[in-house]
Amino acid sequence: MATRAMLRGYLLEESLAWLLRESGYRLLVSEAQDPVELVANGGTLRVKGRGALHQVDVLGEFPFTPAFSLPVRLFLEAKFYRTPCRLEVVRNAHGVVHDVNENFVMLPGSRPRRRFKYSYALFSANGFTPEAQDYALAHQISLVDLSGQSFEWLRAAIRGAASDLYDAQTQYQLTSFPVAWMRTELRRALGTGADDELPSATTSAQFFRSVASATLADFATALHQQSERELLLGFPAAPFVLPLATEDKKEFLAYADLQPDHPVRIRRVGQAEAAEWMLTPRDAPDAYRLTFKLPDHVETWISDVAGKERQRAQMIKEQFLAAVTVYRVNEQGVRSYLLRYEPSDLLNR
Repeated sequence: MATRAMLRGYLLEESLAWLLRESGYRLLVSEAQDPVELVANGGTLRVKGRGALHQVDVLGEFPFTPAFSLPVRLFLEAKFYRTPCRLEVVRNAHGVVHDVNENFVMLPGSRPRRRFKYSYALFSANGFTPEAQDYALAHQISLVDLSGQSFEWLRAAIRGAASDLYDAQTQYQLTSFPVAWMRTELRRALGTGADDELPSATTSAQFFRSVASATLADFATALHQQSERELLLGFPAAPFVLPLATEDKKEFLAYADLQPDHPVRIRRVGQAEAAEWMLTPRDAPDAYRLTFKLPDHVETWISDVAGKERQRAQMIKEQFLAAVTVYRVNEQGVRSYLLRYEPSDLLNR
């Protein structure tokens, strides 16, 4: 049986794939998309490593290659525990991505083989422990904290759907939760996956699926009702990724498409680990608003000396948030936006 935490994690992963659908990468959901490195096994997708096959629930590929790099693929893993995500989860992520990146064997003859740079992003609904953050920083695992108020609507929808799925699993006495079926069903409803044939089921599982399908349909509807929301990934000159939440993506795009490189204001609201940051365009503060959280260890450093909080927050802006790049895919291809914080602008202080 699947635990409630496992079900919340599955739903969070699929929600993120939907929220990130236009943020610069395409989903890989089938072995047919890359028969060399991907393997379909028991209804799940696996990536070949040097020493093992590794199950991947959400895998994305960026449509462009950064300078002096290989094409980039991203493992996306999400955890929805009631407590901060611990070190062992981040350690496992490092082991997977390290093994996959070392998997390179020359093909027979002179045929060239494509190679990718695999990265790992670990999302958590309740943050990360200090040990997990330190380890991730040392091994370049991207941690994305979704515990801020901006994502409460998503966390609430996931908690409700996961509870209903758990109750249905218990009612019909399933010994094994049909994860592959659930992902396929939900991806169909959200439009994020291939139109795969759903696996067959026993009679008891068929009754469960009838109930679960209604739960997943309601969950997909709840997400679609938030269609103007989008999770943009911001890439600052820092060892972390910013989850930029927007209530209306059209507002951001209307401004950013006209001014893809523009100055912004950044303001911190709240204290310590509960703090959130707001980013608005300097010359038109009401045009859009993006909100994000910084890693807890950064917030702890900002707040741990009385009287130094404002000074340290300003230092973070100047040294780590001076330039944030956002990528997005549209009909014309990949667009990049540069959001520049200018410390010389006294209005931002």
